[in-house]
Formats: sequence, structure tokens, C-alpha cells
Amino acid sequence: MLFLARMLLLSLHFVAAGMVGLLLGLCRPFNPDNSRLCALFYSWPALRILGLRVETETTSLRDHVRSAVIVANHQSNYDLFVVGSVVPARTVCLGKKSLKWVPFFGQLFWLSGNVLIDRGNAVQAKQAMLTTTDTLQHKDTSIWVFAEGTRNLGKGLLPFKKGAFQMAIAAGVPIVLVCTSTYVKHMQLNRWNSGTIKIRSLAPIPTAGLTLDDLPALMEQCQQQMHACIDRLDAEIEGRV
Repeated sequence: MLFLARMLLLSLHFVAAGMVGLLLGLCRPFNPDNSRLCALFYSWPALRILGLRVETETTSLRDHVRSAVIVANHQSNYDLFVVGSVVPARTVCLGKKSLKWVPFFGQLFWLSGNVLIDRGNAVQAKQAMLTTTDTLQHKDTSIWVFAEGTRNLGKGLLPFKKGAFQMAIAAGVPIVLVCTSTYVKHMQLNRWNSGTIKIRSLAPIPTAGLTLDDLPALMEQCQQQMHACIDRLDAEIEGRV
């Protein structure tokens, strides 16, 4: 019963937050700070509805020098609410073109200045990457990317896609890793206290001077650091550390 009540409230909240965000986007279209504000609209009430406690250690994310490529792990659709509270100022997101058809949210996503990529169209995808490189270099804006490209459903990190790391190298900007504990399999939405989630950001990884020859090593370095950090977060929640 509690789960059903939460899903109903969450659905209503999703629509309401989308409408508020859409008005914000219409008032100041494509402003890169719209994403942060909209993420907060979605996140704060949703976490209370879901009964989730989120603990954050994100100083390196909050204080990073703009611009940067922010790389996060992607577990489920709940990530919108879970990581929404830590999105820094002037940060836009890289997303699938199909998102634009989601009522309210899709139009809001577009008006917030986020970048939509059609992964099935190589020419358009390449053009989008060029646009994001220009954004990173000249517009004092960071790009948030779920580098796995899809949800891992709490089964561990999936192989990373190259795009985020190619962007960082092309623009010569640092990569900031944001790690979220494995919550999908552990949250219990039929209880008042549904569970604890930890989010931690790591020290920026510089890319200045790197070339595409360094891409495999850079991706491996980032994946190893994220994997180790997520394991530590999970251990802390389970009381093993």
C-alpha cells in the first residue's frame, strides 16, 4: 500500500515539476543553469516522497573549475531524483534524442540547453559532439554524462562509451567522476525509511595534452576509480568499513 501511494504521489510530482520547469525554460530558454534548478525541482520532493536518505561528499564536484566533463554511473530512472540534488551550476546533460518525446520532461530537457544525441545517426551524433566541445571550451559550462550509455540496474558498471572521454580530450577539460552507491537492489519502498544512498565525487582528472591515443588508458583509469569508489560506498552503507 505504501509503495502504491508513493508511486501515485511521485507521478503527480513528476508532472508538477515538469510544468514548473517548462515555464522556467520558456522564460529563459537554453540557459545552462536551468538544468540544475530543474534537477532540484525533481529531486528534493521526490526523495521525501520515496523515503530515501541521500548522503553526499561532493566538494570536488561543487568546487570544480568550469568547464568539465562530469561522468556518473547510471542505475535506474530514479537517478533523476537521486543525483539531481548534486548537479552543479551551469551544467547541462547529454541524453538520447528519444527523450524529447517524453511529455513535459522532454521539452524541459531541450529548453534547459541539454544536448540530445541520435546514436543511430553517425553524422548527427558527430555534430552534437562538436557542439559540446565548443560549449566546454567557450561557454563556461560543464557536461554531465552517464558514460555507460544505459541503466546498469545495480548489476555493476557496464563498459563505458567513448563519447564523454573524446569530448574531454578534444576540449582539454578535466573529468570529474561522480559515484553513487548501489541502491537499486536495496531500497525498500514499502517501508517508511526506504534506505540510504551515498554519492561521492572524486578529484578531477586532467586531460590537457592528451590525444585520442590516450583514450583507452583514460577510460580504464576512470572505470577503475569509479568501481573502487562504488565498492567503498556500498561497504560503508553495509557497515563493513
